[in-house]
Amino acid sequence: MIDLAFVRANLALVEEKLRNRGMDPAVVLGSFAEVDRARRDAITRLETLKAQRNRLTEVIAKLRREGVNTTAQTEQTRTLKSETESLESSATVSDERLKEMLQSLPNLPQDSVPIGKSADDNRQEKVWGEKTVFDFPAKPHWDLGEALGILDFSRAAKISGSRFVIQFGQGARLERALANYMIDLHTGEHGYTEVLPPYMVNSRSLFGTGQLPKFAEDLFHCDDKGSYQPGVYQENDHWLIPTAEVPVTNIFRDEILDESQLPTSFCAYTPCFRSEAGSYGKDVRGMIRQHQFQKVELVKFARPEDSGAEHERLTRHAETVLERLGLPYRRMLLCTGDMGFSAAKTYDLEVWLPGQQLYREISSCSNFESFQARRANIRYRPIGAKKAEFLHTLNGSGLAVGRTYLAILENYQQSDGTIKVPDVLVPYMNGDTVIGKQQSRS
Repeated sequence: MIDLAFVRANLALVEEKLRNRGMDPAVVLGSFAEVDRARRDAITRLETLKAQRNRLTEVIAKLRREGVNTTAQTEQTRTLKSETESLESSATVSDERLKEMLQSLPNLPQDSVPIGKSADDNRQEKVWGEKTVFDFPAKPHWDLGEALGILDFSRAAKISGSRFVIQFGQGARLERALANYMIDLHTGEHGYTEVLPPYMVNSRSLFGTGQLPKFAEDLFHCDDKGSYQPGVYQENDHWLIPTAEVPVTNIFRDEILDESQLPTSFCAYTPCFRSEAGSYGKDVRGMIRQHQFQKVELVKFARPEDSGAEHERLTRHAETVLERLGLPYRRMLLCTGDMGFSAAKTYDLEVWLPGQQLYREISSCSNFESFQARRANIRYRPIGAKKAEFLHTLNGSGLAVGRTYLAILENYQQSDGTIKVPDVLVPYMNGDTVIGKQQSRS
C-alpha cells in the first residue's frame, strides 16, 4: 500500500506512474483529491467545534456557580454536539473511501522499469547458455513423461479434474530431488534459513501481501466457518496458499524488527494452489499451468537502502539453480504494464524449452519496497532511532519445481526417449543417471 501522505503530496507523479502501468488514474483513484480535501476540512472544522464546546462547557460551569440560568448556553452545546457528530460521521466516510482507494492502488514502478503495455515490451537483460539442439525431433514434456510412465494427466483428471498431474517412480523422485537440491543450495551456500510454514492462511495474511481484495478469484477459499467478506480481513477464515510468499512474509506481520536483524532471508518449499481464473484454454497441456504445484520460494526483509542490492542478489541465487542444472535461460526486466500489482521492479527468469521451442517463465524475482510492509505493518527500528520505519520485502521463486522438472525433461531428453539426469541431481536420485520407462500400470 502507498502512504497516504505520499499520494497527497505527489498526486501528479502517482497519476503518471498509473498511466505508465496502463491504468486510468480517474478509475483507480477516483475523486481522491476531493475526498481527501473533504476529510481534512471536516477534521479541521471538527477540531474547531470541539474547542468551542470545551470553552462553552467552562462558561456554563462558571455561570451555574454564580446562579445564572444557562438554558441558552446548554442549547448551544447541544447544537455543537450535533454538528460534531455529523462531522465525525463525514470524516469516517471519507476515511473509508480513502482507505479503499489506497488498497486498490498498485505499487509504483521504479524509474529503472521500462514503460510498456505488455510482455512484448519487456527488456532482455541477460542470456545464459546456448539453446539446446538435438539431432532428433525434440518432444514436449507431456509426451516424454507419459511415454516413460512418470506422468499421468488422465488419471489425475479422474481424481481431481483438469490441471492436475500424478507423478510415478523416478519422476516422483525427480520432483523431490529438485526440491531437496534447491533447499540445500539456498541454505548451504546462499545463507537462507529454511522455513516450513502453514499451507493455509487467513485473509489478513493475503491482504498483507496484496492478493486480497483484488485477486480473490485467483485463490482457493476453504469452505469453513470464517467465510470471506470483501473488505473484512479476518484471522479465522482459511485460504490455500498461492505461494509461500504469503505465509513467510506474514511471519513478521505487526512486528518491529531491530536493524541488526536485517537482512533476514528465508526459503520455503511448499505446495501452491491457484485457481488460474481467466486462463481457461491457455496452456492446457502439460505441467505449465496447474491448480497445484510445488515451489521453493525465497523471501527477504531488508533496509530500504539495501533492497536494490538484495533484489540483484536474490535474482542471482535463483539463476544459480538454473546454471548448476545446465538449463539455458534469459533474464527479462518486466515493463510497467506487465508487472504484478505489488511489485516496484521485477525480473523474470525464462528457461528454454526445446520441446516447445520457446522460453517460459520459471521464476519472478520482485522488490516490493515498503508496499507489502505497509499493508502487513512490518517495521524495523534503525540503530539509534526512536521511531520505527517500514522495511522492504522481496521474494522470488528459487525455483518453481514443476517447471524446472519439465525443463529437465525437455532439455535432457535422449533419442530413445529416456532422460539424462543432470550431474548435480544424481546424488539426490539414489545414484540414477538416467530416467527410463517405468513399470506399466495399464
